[in-house]
Amino acid sequence: MDVNAAVAAVAAIAGVLTGVIAMLAFRWSERDQKRPTRTSLHTDPVLPPGVDTVLSVLRSSAVVLDEADAVVKASSAAYALGLVRGGKLAVDPMLQMARDTRRDGEIRQVELDLPRRGNGRGEALAVSARVAPLGSRLVLLLVEDLTEARRIEAVRRDFVANVSHELKTPVGALSLLSEAVMDAADDPEAVERFAGRMQIEATRLTNLVQELIDLSRVQNDDPLDDAEPVRVDELVAEAIDRCRHAAGTKQITMAAGGTADLHVRGNRGQLAAALGNLVENAVNYSPARTRVGIAARRVAATGGDLIEIAVTDQGIGISEKDKERVFERFYRVDPARSRATGGTGLGLAIVKHVVASHGGEVTVWSAEGQGSTFTLRLPESGLARDRARQRPDRTGLGDEAERSDSSPHASDASDASDSPGASGASGASDVSRTSHASDVSGASHASRTFHTSHTSHTSPYETLPAPEVLP
Repeated sequence: MDVNAAVAAVAAIAGVLTGVIAMLAFRWSERDQKRPTRTSLHTDPVLPPGVDTVLSVLRSSAVVLDEADAVVKASSAAYALGLVRGGKLAVDPMLQMARDTRRDGEIRQVELDLPRRGNGRGEALAVSARVAPLGSRLVLLLVEDLTEARRIEAVRRDFVANVSHELKTPVGALSLLSEAVMDAADDPEAVERFAGRMQIEATRLTNLVQELIDLSRVQNDDPLDDAEPVRVDELVAEAIDRCRHAAGTKQITMAAGGTADLHVRGNRGQLAAALGNLVENAVNYSPARTRVGIAARRVAATGGDLIEIAVTDQGIGISEKDKERVFERFYRVDPARSRATGGTGLGLAIVKHVVASHGGEVTVWSAEGQGSTFTLRLPESGLARDRARQRPDRTGLGDEAERSDSSPHASDASDASDSPGASGASGASDVSRTSHASDVSGASHASRTFHTSHTSHTSPYETLPAPEVLP
């Protein structure tokens, strides 16, 4: 019995020791599994709780780097800017900032100009980069795109500088002329001459201030808040009346043609000012005894019909390098001629903003020595579309005929009356509602704008004839 008891005791003790050893071994193994390895430090980084959610709602481009400079997290905007490529931060100055911040824990910020992705042409991307530590192992990089803000600031500076220059010129002239009047007090003829010049400069200053007010108004106001159906015929007639005296002085014939009884929806005053500016430019930049044509028509387009109003002249034309800039504020193709005509350089800028605020666009076709065609494209009024379906227009062409000339070939054959390019005998009868119907031939290249944009360099139609001297 004693032997059996001793054996049982030894067996119990051995079992307990085995259990203790097994438990210790299990705990030791579990602790080893939880301990981070050197490899896991580089391959399995973990973002602090909530950081991923915060980064997803930031407007800035966000990139998170680990201690090996590998990208742990990057927003879609960071990829779009070209900051991250192949899982690495592709901008060396930003990468160096991240390393410095990881070393000393200091927050750093810098503004950089980055080349655009692709062929490298165009202006550089202006960005602001801010680097901060994120925990003990990670670094956060936030990048803000400043390109648009810088562009707007540059435009604002240029605008202020141009306004100052434009205001200084007539004000300085008035100051000098007033001194001349005082010095010539005993010479009535000189006083009268100087007073006339003062009136010219005062008018120029008044026009400049008024156009600045108009430009500010069209940029800040929404013309569709108080929109109304506007007859295109009335806009054309008003534009012609506005320039009748200037055209008569230069013996320039103004002719209107195209489709009658068209309507657009918008602010009547702004639309009249925009079309009037185009006609006034056409008259100012045309030689004497030439023609200016104005034509309107309806064209089919995705989302609804458009009304096109083309203003054609036989003037000096616009060079290729100037076409893209003619709608900039204070830009003048010919500064000397602008001074002679009293132009401020704001007319086409006003046209651009008015048309854009009405949901349309303005394009230009031009050839040096041949002339120019400016085309307004505006959405047609819904009321006008309903009326057009109920009765034919005065040119005798239905909607189907008008839509068919959206093709360049159809326009020559079936819808000559809708183009200011209808010339000679074939086009005169279609614009009998104007007093100079036969003169519409002088606008022979306006129809090109119905199928081309301001980027076009050639036209499928005939070349504009040289200015014809009338007897």
